[in-house]
Amino acid sequence: MSFKSLGLSQSLLHAVDKQGYKEPSPIQQKAIPVILERKDVLASAQTGTGKTAGFTLPILEILSQGKQLRRRPIRSLILTPTRELAAQIYDNVKAYSEFLHLETSVIFGGVKQHNQVREIKNGVDILVATPGRLLDLHNQGLLSLAHVEILVLDEADRMLDMGFLRDIKRILKLVPDRRQNLLFSATFSKEIKQLAGSFMHDPEMVEATPENTAVEKIIQKIYKVDKSQKAQLLTKLINEGDWQQALIFTRTKHGANRLSRKLDQKGISSAAIHGDKSQGARTKALAGFKEGKVRVLVATDIAARGLDIPLLPHVVNYELPHVSEDYVHRIGRTGRAGASGEAISLVAPEEGDLVKAIEKLLGEKIPVEQIEGFSVKESVSVQKVKVVSKAPKQKDSSVEPGKKKSLNWKRKKSSDQRNSDKVGKERNKKRSFGNSAKNKSQGGGSSGRRKKRY
Repeated sequence: MSFKSLGLSQSLLHAVDKQGYKEPSPIQQKAIPVILERKDVLASAQTGTGKTAGFTLPILEILSQGKQLRRRPIRSLILTPTRELAAQIYDNVKAYSEFLHLETSVIFGGVKQHNQVREIKNGVDILVATPGRLLDLHNQGLLSLAHVEILVLDEADRMLDMGFLRDIKRILKLVPDRRQNLLFSATFSKEIKQLAGSFMHDPEMVEATPENTAVEKIIQKIYKVDKSQKAQLLTKLINEGDWQQALIFTRTKHGANRLSRKLDQKGISSAAIHGDKSQGARTKALAGFKEGKVRVLVATDIAARGLDIPLLPHVVNYELPHVSEDYVHRIGRTGRAGASGEAISLVAPEEGDLVKAIEKLLGEKIPVEQIEGFSVKESVSVQKVKVVSKAPKQKDSSVEPGKKKSLNWKRKKSSDQRNSDKVGKERNKKRSFGNSAKNKSQGGGSSGRRKKRY
């Protein structure tokens, strides 16, 4: 099947050809014709299979065929969970619309809003946005969603995991009731289906691959290693394998920073990317990685879905995620658009339960290999790890970061002890009152003469 057979115009076909695309992916083959029929679409496909082009190409086709409005109001709104994904979609839309008279803009937090507001005021046909910045600008009266014809929720499951459900519901009230709705997600969870049922009209179900499956061309393997030797083994793999580009995942921001520093000390150029980094720093790190100036990008799960790195050869789980589905999204950064890739997980003994949960999700065993000099010590005690199917709840906000709640180490007294203490206090109180009265009767006090006691 060719892109031409999907019903796209010559201008879009020219742009697609310029990007080097030869044949549409399965999700594109199924989604594009249905979207062009102006139906609501609920689509699921594993990450890295071309979902973005699956909805941006038909949107561009529909808008280019419609009547061009003079002031260019926002006619299509694409919501995404992360800044990186928003920037990636914007780049794709710009490339696909090169030969069309359509304007696109992107807005997200972490940067000043001045330039974003200026572009919107100049007129935008397609707006790519993260929920927070979109609502912020709307509340300031700087943009209107009154003319939206096509609404897209991309990576909807990730948006729910990140707590955007309330924002999504607020945005749904700001767009016209009569519109086309497109929801793209890596998984079809119960929450996603409930969300879709709340605003979509008889949606067409499109599923290119089974849920939570890994791309077939990704070679997965596990290296068992003690936690204390992970950095050493990773350095060995990078140097001896002559890796020029690798994406490494850690669970925490501090862990990403520490690992990046260790790699730099070993002469391996690296950069860390996570939520505490400014947007400028994140953009610079990603650009350096794509351009080959940085060999290793160390990231938390904020980057698991928003990064599009062509021909990325290696992804490493330095630490396995507690949410099993995130494993699929992580390794999906490699093996994209039909290319092959390698996904390696460095697994310590205490991560055994996480491996079982991931293998249960995938429905297959991940091959285990051993590297000489990095055998797991049998004496290491295995710690039980809590495996969750959804994002973990936030920590108690009443406790300051880095501090523990104070603990009452006093032993709880029995009822007899408490009663005894109470009786003792009453006795002492009466004795004290009696002595005071006796002193007064004998002229006691500071000026009175005390009776000599023998």
